[in-house]
Amino acid sequence: MEFDNSVAATWNGAEIARSDDTVIDGDHYYFPEESVNREYLVESDETSRCWWKGTAVHYDVVVDGQRNPGAAFRYSRPKKRAAMLAGRIAFGRGVEVS
Repeated sequence: MEFDNSVAATWNGAEIARSDDTVIDGDHYYFPEESVNREYLVESDETSRCWWKGTAVHYDVVVDGQRNPGAAFRYSRPKKRAAMLAGRIAFGRGVEVS
C-alpha cells in the first residue's frame, strides 16, 4: 500500500505548488521554495508584517492572465523564533491548499 501525503496549492485550475514537506502555521501551509512553480508568481511591492515572524514579501499569483494580488508570501529573513519558515512560501487570498 502506498500513501500520498503531499499537499497541493491550486488557483484558477493550476497547481502552484506540491510537497510532502510543508510547515503548518495557523491557517497557512509553507511550501519549500523548490516545490513552488515560479512561472505563476510575479513579484509584488506588497509587504506585510507579523510581530513574531517578521516582514513578508508578497507575490501575485497569475494564471491564464488572471491575477491574484499578493496571494503568495514568504519571510526572507524570519525572526529567530520563526526560523523554520525560511526558504518557504505560503499562500492565501483564495489559493486552495489541500
